[in-house]
Amino acid sequence: MEKALVIGIAGGTGSGKSTVAGIISRKFRGEVTILRCDDYYKAQHHLSYEERCKINYDHPDAFDIPLMVEHLNKLKSGQPVDSPVYDFTIHDRSPETRRIEPGKVLIVDGILVLALAEVRGLMDIKIYVDTDADVRILRRIRRDVNERGRSLDSVITQYISTVKPMHEAYVEPSKRYADLIIPEGGRNTVAMELLESCIKNKLSGK
Repeated sequence: MEKALVIGIAGGTGSGKSTVAGIISRKFRGEVTILRCDDYYKAQHHLSYEERCKINYDHPDAFDIPLMVEHLNKLKSGQPVDSPVYDFTIHDRSPETRRIEPGKVLIVDGILVLALAEVRGLMDIKIYVDTDADVRILRRIRRDVNERGRSLDSVITQYISTVKPMHEAYVEPSKRYADLIIPEGGRNTVAMELLESCIKNKLSGK
């Protein structure tokens, strides 16, 4: 089996990374595997819920980078992996795992995937989804309150204390590593068509 084409999709919280990944997955149905960077947050079973709430989840140190790199290398070489599953409602890794089968296209989706040199070095195409900060925070509030059981106050506090400063320190600067910057994510049809064409060419060896 040929090595998978690895596509990294980075961008700030709520920028539309997962939407872009979903569009690619549907366009190349049956050929795409998605690895979610969020699932590789370090396990924190030894800490209380209150202590886990205080962790800076937007810093590179929050991620189990060696495990992510190991799984990426296996998937790239055609081997399945059992990915961890992160539970945002408890701020900890779930006891469950998720079997990920290799595909022709491997998408790595996460805010810091271009900021992590070990992960970035495994990518063939690097994408940065660039969306206005006001739009991103509104999307994050809606997601975290509706899907992750957070209070409005906790979302705002986390955004001000860690999300915004870490975006400015790590996420935004990683844009310089991108091969393609997509303003407004999946809504940018011209950029998405360009990306789809690039993937087709890569897969056909052109």
